[in-house]
Amino acid sequence: MRIQVRRTGGFGGIQRRGEVDTSTRPDAHEWHALAERAVAAGHSAPSTGVPDGFHYEITVDGKTVHTADPRLTDDQRELISRVLKEGA
Repeated sequence: MRIQVRRTGGFGGIQRRGEVDTSTRPDAHEWHALAERAVAAGHSAPSTGVPDGFHYEITVDGKTVHTADPRLTDDQRELISRVLKEGA
């Protein structure tokens, strides 16, 4: 499974990207479950957030969903954090 996250917006407007390929990871099943829950709670079109908040695009195996601060679910927040940290 290939998981990609793109974060835009924020006060500085700096874009950040990360990508994780779970195919060789020993914890792949955890990533898959988390990614499925995060995508299920996303929206097909970009979400409206708050001024200077972050907007996120989550792509899992070609399926893209959108979300924005402060409307992230716990699963989305965890997945975004992990991908941006480990897939930078």
